[in-house]
Amino acid sequence: MLSQTIEYALRAMIYLASLGEKGSANSESVARVTKVPRGYLSKVMRDLVLSGLIGSQRGPNGGFTLARSPKDISILDVVNAVDPIGRINACPLGNPAHIELCPLHKRMDDALASVEREFARTSLAEIIETSIRAKGSCRSLVHVTVKGR
Repeated sequence: MLSQTIEYALRAMIYLASLGEKGSANSESVARVTKVPRGYLSKVMRDLVLSGLIGSQRGPNGGFTLARSPKDISILDVVNAVDPIGRINACPLGNPAHIELCPLHKRMDDALASVEREFARTSLAEIIETSIRAKGSCRSLVHVTVKGR
């Protein structure tokens, strides 16, 4: 259901959140730890910077940092930054006579709305806390995410 871009963005954001409030990481370390190809990671990180979820600093001591506390960043924020969920607002068949969605497409859109609500109420901090309780290390979540697909 989630695109590869969303998966990679979530891995990167969870990794950055796991570094703590003052933690930063350069693109090489983010790519290595999250197992995201560097070229693809560049695009993802650019989208996250443009959305205001992360900051970037150039130079030898540079890297990426979260722009806000992990408790203030929802999974929906990350999804919307890189590949928003496409809601069904009009007849997918393009039929102009269909003013409202048919029952099937209405239910499909309701399901997408439910996913958005759950993503909106789940913060990076919650993911990190759950990971700590489950595995003892936030960084292990990155590998669990990769294997648990």
